Amino acid sequence: MSDREFPGTDDLSLPKATIQKIITEILGDKSGLTFGKDARDLLIDCCVEFITLISSEANEIAEKESKKTIATEHIDKALRDLGFPEYVQEVLSVAGEHKEQLRTREKKTSKMEQSGLSEEELLRQQQELFRSATDKYNQGPA
Repeated sequence: MSDREFPGTDDLSLPKATIQKIITEILGDKSGLTFGKDARDLLIDCCVEFITLISSEANEIAEKESKKTIATEHIDKALRDLGFPEYVQEVLSVAGEHKEQLRTREKKTSKMEQSGLSEEELLRQQQELFRSATDKYNQGPA
């Protein structure tokens, strides 16, 4: 893959702290192995390149199907087409777990819900603030 194919990949990266955490989890604290900074940076570059390759291929697949959104099945097909079928099972498993987490997570409450006030009370307060601001504006500079 060349820079001509994917312009601007120089400014793409992954968080070093996150990659370091993954490396530490894989190597284990007690293994006695360390991962050099230059090796970590190379690993990050490889990850970005891999993600770019897969997403580009998935995008082409989606476009051929006249889809505007890359879906899980496009990633599945891209991995297979590019010769990475051994990753498909794990990717689909993680995608399923993520979908389940999205379904079961608690919905965030809005500021309106957090206030504990009724919509009518909030509207009254808003109107009072507008009235106060208008009065200050009409009084001019002090």
